[in-house]
Amino acid sequence: MNPPFSPFSLAGHRALITGGGSGLGLGIARCFAAAGAELVLAGRDGAKLAAACAELGDGARAAVFDVTDTAGADAFAASLSGISILVNNAGGTVKKPIAAMRTEEFAGVLQTHVTGAFALTRALLPQLIASRRGSVLFTASMSSFLGIPYVAGYAAAKAAHIGLVRSLATELAADGVRVNGVAPGWIDTALFRKATADDPARRARIMGRIPMGRVGTEADIGWAMTYLASDAAAYVTGHVLVVDGGALHGF
Repeated sequence: MNPPFSPFSLAGHRALITGGGSGLGLGIARCFAAAGAELVLAGRDGAKLAAACAELGDGARAAVFDVTDTAGADAFAASLSGISILVNNAGGTVKKPIAAMRTEEFAGVLQTHVTGAFALTRALLPQLIASRRGSVLFTASMSSFLGIPYVAGYAAAKAAHIGLVRSLATELAADGVRVNGVAPGWIDTALFRKATADDPARRARIMGRIPMGRVGTEADIGWAMTYLASDAAAYVTGHVLVVDGGALHGF
């Protein structure tokens, strides 16, 4: 007996997730796998990728690649086949006051989030178009919308994601490729726990602006990405979905 039809299924899709070995990337991968997608997890740490693939099972494989290597993007894309979903998730930040932040540090954050994501998206376009239901997703951020101090490079990069989503969605719609993003709020990751463990005042400030009264989970982001990648969102493009428990509008 065939399984019941679900517009949220990702069966038949092959998804490439950058930064897929841990954190939000792995959370997204878990949800995609549960929805039936084949997975290619990309990142710099082969051991982390291998561990993630072992957890996810036979439908996942690792691909060691640094998204900042924009000159190598075409060759990396050529080593893959049948990619119909690209999740531009790899990232990093430098937390410093602007007076202490070197230009190279600022540029390095942009290289990962913006230039690297652009180069990989461009390199994979032939596969995305050939799939006839291609989807490109960006992991945006609360800093795409809010003024968060000491992360000027990260904030600039995440604001740029909104521009890329809108521009590429308009340009690629005729090719059958949808482009969207998810902007996570505060999510219960190892990074969040480390940042707030010894700073109860900071945690209280964060919690005070979340109407739902809790931080999010990696699955909250993964299921939002799954929706946007699926046929359930077939008429959705150029949108950044905020998943934050209401924090963007909380008071």
